[in-house]
Amino acid sequence: MVGTSSVGSGLSADQMKAAVGAVSSPDTVDSPFGRLEFFDGVPRPDTVSTAYDALDLMRGIEVFLNAVPGASLVAMRRGLRSAGITSARVIGLTEPRANSGSLYLTPNTETTYGTTFLDLKAWGPTVIEAPPDSLCVVDDFWFRYVADMGIAGPDRGQGGKYLFMPPGYDGDVPDGYFAYRCSTYTNWVVLRALGGVPAIKQSRIYPLSQGVAPADNEFVDLAEATLNSVHGNDFSFFEELDELIQEEPTEALDAERAGQLAGIGLAHGQPFAPDDRMRAILSRAAEIGAGLARTLAYEPRDPEATLYGSWKIPFVGGNYEFLRNGARLLDARTQYHYLATVVTPAMAHAQVGAGSAYAYTIHDSNGDLLDGSLTYRLHVDPNPPAKNFWAVDVYDTQTRSLLQVPSTIWPAVASNTGTLQANNDGSYDLYFGPTAPQGKESNWVETLPGKSWFQLFRLYGPLQAWFDRTWTLNEFERLD
Repeated sequence: MVGTSSVGSGLSADQMKAAVGAVSSPDTVDSPFGRLEFFDGVPRPDTVSTAYDALDLMRGIEVFLNAVPGASLVAMRRGLRSAGITSARVIGLTEPRANSGSLYLTPNTETTYGTTFLDLKAWGPTVIEAPPDSLCVVDDFWFRYVADMGIAGPDRGQGGKYLFMPPGYDGDVPDGYFAYRCSTYTNWVVLRALGGVPAIKQSRIYPLSQGVAPADNEFVDLAEATLNSVHGNDFSFFEELDELIQEEPTEALDAERAGQLAGIGLAHGQPFAPDDRMRAILSRAAEIGAGLARTLAYEPRDPEATLYGSWKIPFVGGNYEFLRNGARLLDARTQYHYLATVVTPAMAHAQVGAGSAYAYTIHDSNGDLLDGSLTYRLHVDPNPPAKNFWAVDVYDTQTRSLLQVPSTIWPAVASNTGTLQANNDGSYDLYFGPTAPQGKESNWVETLPGKSWFQLFRLYGPLQAWFDRTWTLNEFERLD
């Protein structure tokens, strides 16, 4: 017949029945949030409220896991402000080095830190003069990498002038600066210099507009302060995020994460005022999120998080953006930021003889959690592959800050102290427990009964044997 064509017969009756079943929902669905009931696919009234409670809880948990980096820097700024670091004119120092008196995420006790926050909304384009032989970093307020200054930066350790411009800046960029455009107005500055405190005090930070005769910087000793720079694990976590979101332009964050935040009432220009129902849900979300973050940090399941044995690495995949094959490693990002601060390629992918390398564990050689009431030995084989030195710092598993013990404000052992006792073959036996083995006080770090603990093994200037694993770490051996 003219104008007709042949077509397939389509699905059989059995195939159609199966298709309808695949796109339909049962009348009752048991879920972790309660029973969901439907009338021919339409949610019944009780199910509507259960479903939205579930959605809000899931989104609150996801916000916690995905926004730890931002909340961490809000808490850092809050802590520094409490110590008088209220503008970039004031630079905090740990003179001579960090100690356990304050709450910071896994600082080391071996080097001097300098730190402050840029406020590009208040100052506009801002200049940092980095000292020679320094390792300095700038991260934005969402804890994303902006720039290295010093040895890992474009000045290659010679010292140089760096210019940081605020979001949307369209003014002239003068010659003579290493220039960077920032996604956020607030940016965190970390200063470290091989020359210690005197070298860090050579740093200058000032508005570009005052470049001819800038005011002097003030330096405040943070080692004498007692402050908290660690983000909340309760409802206050979301209040910390709101502080960030209100200050920064919407363009500072990707649409997906911004959508998660907006879904629980955190949006730029919108008051964060959850009702009693939502506040209770978010309080629960923070507790669950913190529990999941602790699991990711202490027991990561990504195979690349394991160095060998029980030893873990904090930067999975060696990528400072936590990317692998074009995909964001969400668990790895949470793992790192829940334990640590500072994001730079120089830390994520150390070079032979430069930068630093890290490993940590929470287990002994039997696979048991490290217990502060017990005594352990860590045998460090001869010739640890560190060009500069190596160190082991001990941390509180709750606060992820230096463990506070009666015997010292520096709960660590390090090869650069001049007091560490080596064995005849060049190896070292390090001891961790409530009391020091007799004659081993210089190689001992005190721990606390009733508390767990973990440590970071750091190598400054890691050598080839670390990377090819011809030299490896041993496990912690329980002695009692």
